[in-house]
Amino acid sequence: MLSWTIYTSFLGAAVLTLLPRDNAQAARVAALLTAMAGFAVALVGTFKAGGGLNTLCDVSWVPTLGIHYHLAADGISLTLVLLTGIAAVAGILFSWNIEHRAKEFFAFYLTLIGGVYGVFLSFDVFLLFVFYELAIIPKYFLIAIWGSTRKEYGAMKLALYSFVGSAMVLIGIIAAYVVAGAKTMSLIDLAQYPFPEHFQAWAFPLVFIGFAILAGLWPFHTWAPTGHVAAPTAASMLLAGVVMKLGAYGAFRVAMTLFPLGAKAWQMPIALLAVTGIVYGAMVALTQKDFKFVIGYSSVSHMGFVLLGLMTLNEIGFTGAVLQMFSHGIIGGLLFAVVGRMVYDRAHTRELDALEGMDLNKALPFAAATFVVASAASMGLPGFSGFVAELQVLIGAWRSFPTTTVCAGIGILIGVAYTLRVLQKAFFGEVAAEVNPRQTESAALSRAQPHGLEPISGPERFGAVILMATTLVIGLYPRLLLDLIVPSLNSPLFEGLRRAGAL
Repeated sequence: MLSWTIYTSFLGAAVLTLLPRDNAQAARVAALLTAMAGFAVALVGTFKAGGGLNTLCDVSWVPTLGIHYHLAADGISLTLVLLTGIAAVAGILFSWNIEHRAKEFFAFYLTLIGGVYGVFLSFDVFLLFVFYELAIIPKYFLIAIWGSTRKEYGAMKLALYSFVGSAMVLIGIIAAYVVAGAKTMSLIDLAQYPFPEHFQAWAFPLVFIGFAILAGLWPFHTWAPTGHVAAPTAASMLLAGVVMKLGAYGAFRVAMTLFPLGAKAWQMPIALLAVTGIVYGAMVALTQKDFKFVIGYSSVSHMGFVLLGLMTLNEIGFTGAVLQMFSHGIIGGLLFAVVGRMVYDRAHTRELDALEGMDLNKALPFAAATFVVASAASMGLPGFSGFVAELQVLIGAWRSFPTTTVCAGIGILIGVAYTLRVLQKAFFGEVAAEVNPRQTESAALSRAQPHGLEPISGPERFGAVILMATTLVIGLYPRLLLDLIVPSLNSPLFEGLRRAGAL
């Protein structure tokens, strides 16, 4: 049943190409119905399947190479499939204003979503790689055509970084395929093959870093803020919400399960890179003057917690990392929705100094309230999903490397600082009270109602409520996802990590 998340998305993209070019409303409705259908399938399939490993489809694809069209799901896959469904629906609601080439925009959007679903459900390494590449291509066009602020540069930088990482991954999986006897690309079979330790010592960092480039691993993170800023709102939401998770998922699902001894050998160096990303991303966000760059660098910082959780090599750290993927996908998407759609599309500026004098908490009260909730969730306050996720990562990290964990805690404190700073400057800045006596009454009225900003639309309110409700529900009752994630760590896929002394 879950495989229909992929097929529904691709069918929706195909239908969109047949619609009239000038009917933007039909394109929006068709895209929303498709995304809602995919989310419904994901929701029903997720809680019917449970946390164990379930095969959805397994047929021979390229018999001579041992490649299968093998789709399956465990609790980790299910958590991220559910995230993708939520992010897909919310992204369309926040793109309800798209008029320029709307059917092409939503066709690329749904193709990207279909590729993301495919990555999370693939249990053949080659099939996973195909879907991984398929998810990257539409991203380029979404940014290059519908983006802003050096959009061609941002799109090209994302594509180049992504394809360099993909080349590293491809070399690693071909090497693993050959060393294992060139008989199968099955993720489960390769995970059970005893690769020599000297082979894992170079194959693991090659594949892990190749995937982690897309996850924003420092110092390979520089594509992320640029891409976030250049992308249209829905694309920013997907980039932060699910595309960066593809990198973290691939690093966990492929690199760590195939090469557990390599993961053990490279545990501390990569953990140090992850912590550096946490602190560096937070410090740079603290100094930014562009609203969207603040959120872009905050994504780098928060993804550092995912990678740190993976490098703990223990159950609580792994669980926290997967939960952080879900949590940041929801919270990051909400933050970019407020900045890109609610504020920038109305105020036509992202400069914090300019926004400070616009009194946006009165001009856009719903946007201000939404950003307050999103800020609380981003800071990891109790009651939100980020608190549970980051707490588990920090506990897992403390068990493995206490000193490094203290540095990660410093990153959290800096995160509180930049979040409060941007909240105050963007929405609660001081507005000059004096009015020049020569101003006319109409000019004074214009000053009191800056730019005549249009109110927040119904689709935007609905999309914001979905995301806020999700982070609250998971924050208050994390067992909804933990009961999926924890049992999946007992599957045969993680046997190599258990033998290596992890878990």
